[in-house]
Amino acid sequence: MITTRGNPERRKEFLKICFDVLCENGLENTSLKMLSEACGVTNGNLIYYFGTKENLVAEATAYCMEKVEDDFMKKAPTDFEEIEQFLEEMPYLTARLHGKKYRLMYQVYTSPKYIGQGKAFFKGVNIRYKKYAEYLAENFRISSDYLLGMINTFVRACVHYALFEDGEYLNSQLQAIRISLHAVRKLSVERSVNV
Repeated sequence: MITTRGNPERRKEFLKICFDVLCENGLENTSLKMLSEACGVTNGNLIYYFGTKENLVAEATAYCMEKVEDDFMKKAPTDFEEIEQFLEEMPYLTARLHGKKYRLMYQVYTSPKYIGQGKAFFKGVNIRYKKYAEYLAENFRISSDYLLGMINTFVRACVHYALFEDGEYLNSQLQAIRISLHAVRKLSVERSVNV
């Protein structure tokens, strides 16, 4: 159960600090004492704010990964001409800036303790990506359902690369996205000319 006690700004500061400590040390190697020391408070202070270490871990992961997602979406293309540069740059930027964060997120959300929180987090991700696909559909003149599939493929390819630096998998996904987007774009343009 997530609590909402304490100063909201201080709470956010604790979430960011604790998430950074968890990213550096891993889920199983991070003690409440390590977290409280990094925050400059006692264990009791963190318990007051979050109730349990498990609540703190779940809340820090959701809060900070939503910030990572916001950063990703701010860089996302808004028109078709920006896509290629985005495909070329974003996987490597994501790995460099957020690789440890994604590794921690998967440690947390695949743990039986946190499955429920993981489902809730990814439900929110799906809603945000669907809205983005609907926004792009107008600019690209392509179905939002199709774009949602491409967005999900791209994000998963970026995350996979951030986790494992698997260039072969990344390149195969990027090539599939490029071929598919160009084919659909061509069809869309042909339809609009024939109307």
